[in-house]
Amino acid sequence: MQFASVILRYFLFPVMVLALWNRCGTTKTEEDTRTVFNYNEMAGTTSLDPATANNLEDIWPVNQLFNGLLQMDDSLRVKPCIAKRWYISDDGLTYTFTLRDDVFFHDNACFEKGKGRKVVARDVVFSFNRLYDAKTSSAMSLLTNIDRSEKTNYKGFSAPNDTTVIICLKEPFSAFLSVLTMKYFSVIPSEATDMYGQDFRRNPVGTGPFKFKLWEEGTKLVLLKNENYFEFEGNQRLPYLDAVTLSFVKDRETAFMELLNGKYDMLSGADAFNINEVLDKNGDLQEAYAKKFTLQKQTFLKTDYLGILVDENMELVKKSPLRIKAIRKAINYAFDREKMVKYFRKNVGYPATAGFIPNGLPSFNDKIVKGYSYDPEKVRQLLMEAGYPEGKDLPEITLHTTDNYLEQTEFIQSQLADNNIKVKISVDKPSVLRQAVASCEYNFFKKSWVGDYADEENFMSLFYSKNFAPMGSNYTHYKNPEFDILFEKVIREQNREVKNAMYQKMDQMLIDDAPVVPLYYDQVIRLVSKRIHGLTTNPMNLLNLKTVKKSNS
Repeated sequence: MQFASVILRYFLFPVMVLALWNRCGTTKTEEDTRTVFNYNEMAGTTSLDPATANNLEDIWPVNQLFNGLLQMDDSLRVKPCIAKRWYISDDGLTYTFTLRDDVFFHDNACFEKGKGRKVVARDVVFSFNRLYDAKTSSAMSLLTNIDRSEKTNYKGFSAPNDTTVIICLKEPFSAFLSVLTMKYFSVIPSEATDMYGQDFRRNPVGTGPFKFKLWEEGTKLVLLKNENYFEFEGNQRLPYLDAVTLSFVKDRETAFMELLNGKYDMLSGADAFNINEVLDKNGDLQEAYAKKFTLQKQTFLKTDYLGILVDENMELVKKSPLRIKAIRKAINYAFDREKMVKYFRKNVGYPATAGFIPNGLPSFNDKIVKGYSYDPEKVRQLLMEAGYPEGKDLPEITLHTTDNYLEQTEFIQSQLADNNIKVKISVDKPSVLRQAVASCEYNFFKKSWVGDYADEENFMSLFYSKNFAPMGSNYTHYKNPEFDILFEKVIREQNREVKNAMYQKMDQMLIDDAPVVPLYYDQVIRLVSKRIHGLTTNPMNLLNLKTVKKSNS
């Protein structure tokens, strides 16, 4: 009975959307021509406030509702958005943005007579200053370089007039424009937070191509077309779609059935459907599904890895053989990444045989950064060097993972055992693993890192010694003075070729010191109905729906 009620509820979802339009006075004929993009989000959306948008399940709907000063195109180039142009001072410390004068907030009860007003520079300053509130924002770590000293009258962000925004930095930061494309830096009106307070998370007011209509948490979310959106494609005002709906079915088999029945237009992610059923051995779409769906695959700025705590000041590390570099390197050589990607991921992703920086960023070069491949002879040599010939007397090592990655880690466990390295697997809940890793309670763990913005700094910051967990994201407590010096230099460097060379050198240091075991560089993967046109992908895996069209047959 429970299963039947779930199915009934989700088949009624499109009827509900049409009913919403009907209340607005649309006719039956108009309803028939409406186009709605429907997708499922297994993880569930938790907030529509951009200040807390730190995961894809929140970032995707937030991206439809809000805009920032800048945006990233599918080739990871920074483009204008609410700001039509910008200027960077010669010393790299002052950024001046000139705003468009045709951007309006969505109509909402928080405004006089319910009519959305024009966006002005003080809205940007308000939105950015709001990120300093730890109770509101997840972005505080991104603000440490904003200059709020006496030099700037204690104002890192300022608005000298309605169309000019000035941002001051303490030190040059070459990735700063990329950082501003993150959804944290969306522009919101103060009237909305004044009216809704903490409940702004479920009463969003932005400038995006779609506007908020309805959210029943855990069940459905409805966004309607913003008829006054400021972006055009040629002479056509965007967006093309009339609405976007999200469902939150947690069971992937149920969600896949809904896709087959035409309820959904897209499922996204290797965990969202059974890739063993849908994909062939080469990672292509099975013929049975190719007539109805398109498979989208795209390089993803995401590296999956095994992390190793290497801080010898910690008791946990002092007692572990993982404190020995030769053991860490032996683990890197002791399993076949290509087989793992082929058989356990159906060739979704690329074996991580270079560094930690993933395929898709400019500095990635597997001919310059030499990583690890399967080599039992090197494992044997390294075990002997570490004082454990043929693994004799080598203590068993515990690897912490989650159920989603159990098959992969069991494969690694088996291959390491074949090479005389004994590993015990501990399966944790994702929340438990996340907290334990952040608190440095585990010294060997399965983890992944997704790029928050399109710059290698975001990946290398995981190994900068001033970012030690739990205050920062250096979960391995890796510390290398030469690495730190390069990190501090590269974030100031503007020349792309010079940056590439510096990042490659840093990446090779990581490989040689082996605080991590890179597994694979992931791919964006989506199963999309052939009724959908103009849906693009990008290495950030950001869902952009403003240029999407849908045919009704």
